[in-house]
Amino acid sequence: MPNWIRSYVRAVDAVNYRVGRMSMYLLFVLMGVLLWSSISKIIEQNAIWTLEMAQFIMVAYYMLGGPYSLQLDSNVRMDLLYHRWSDRTRAWVDAFSVFALLFYLGVLLYGAVESTAYSLEYAERSPTAWRPYIAPIKIVMCVGIFLMLLQAISFFFKDVAKLRGEEL
Repeated sequence: MPNWIRSYVRAVDAVNYRVGRMSMYLLFVLMGVLLWSSISKIIEQNAIWTLEMAQFIMVAYYMLGGPYSLQLDSNVRMDLLYHRWSDRTRAWVDAFSVFALLFYLGVLLYGAVESTAYSLEYAERSPTAWRPYIAPIKIVMCVGIFLMLLQAISFFFKDVAKLRGEEL
């Protein structure tokens, strides 16, 4: 494989590894927010922000951790026949099916960017009592989708390398 492909795979894997490892700690932030929500109910302090903040943290956790999960091959796949196939057959099927994933992620990213631009232009806020701005979480979603797109391309290169008898 050309050096630029090797460099691309190395760079994308390194970025997604670091982002994924950092996003793992968002679970502790989520637990803190939910703990504060429980405590605030006991001491009769109205914490209207906790539910929505927990949702935002969970979105960031999933969107930023998704590419890392894909990188570790811990994603869920329909495994009726896949485990019975040879590594070469798996690489062929993965190299072909990644195009459906790339199309899906491309459409998803396009919609996310359009939605984020709208949120930034009109200062979109949530229709709840807390009324936080929506743009920050939409930006996080765009970053997560973009990283997933880069990781899917990296997987394609790895599958092609495997078909050629190389390892990336």
